[in-house]
Amino acid sequence: MRMLRTGLVIAALLGLADIGSAFAGGEQGPPTAVVVADVILGLVTVVAVGLGWRGRRVAVGTVVGARVLSALSAVPAFFVADVPTELRVVVAVILALTVAAVGLLLAAPRVAGERR
Repeated sequence: MRMLRTGLVIAALLGLADIGSAFAGGEQGPPTAVVVADVILGLVTVVAVGLGWRGRRVAVGTVVGARVLSALSAVPAFFVADVPTELRVVVAVILALTVAAVGLLLAAPRVAGERR
């Protein structure tokens, strides 16, 4: 249960960061479509974390899917030439946290009598 809760907390923080990315100012940044997609994925993550916390395993799968899609949307930061090094470091940390959260959620043992 501890692995599940830890993974959900990390995922919730990442989801909130996705939502907050819409309000991050600056001239340089990802395309608007990517920002909108990340905000939607962040909202899906936060809602699914709430349901997963209550024992709904399907919601945990939704969290995993949303986090993987969000991580994939960040990968181009490593291949676009004009992305600042500091931003690449932030993206690398986010990807590492995503891998940790997904790993914890997938490795969490099923609890007998859990709701689906």
